[in-house]
Amino acid sequence: MGDFLSSVLPPGLLDVLSALIPPVVVAFVFCYFILKVLRREMAPRRMDGSLVGKGAPVTSGAVGENTRAAGETGAANGTANVRSAEGEESGDR
Repeated sequence: MGDFLSSVLPPGLLDVLSALIPPVVVAFVFCYFILKVLRREMAPRRMDGSLVGKGAPVTSGAVGENTRAAGETGAANGTANVRSAEGEESGDR
């Protein structure tokens, strides 16, 4: 395969490409993991710090029963409903 590439590419370009491939791979892996960490850190969280989309909420039975008894409704899967302040103001009108 090296003979084919050397016959197709101009002289010296194969050396340049072989020198650039390792830094490009390292930069790609670095950026991938940095973006993965940033996305996880920017994910929406509940007031207790747990992720909104992960599993059931961590609450004791008494707190959950009190909120249901008071007539407050939550999402069907038990996760907290997250609304912005603007949404609450426009819903009250």
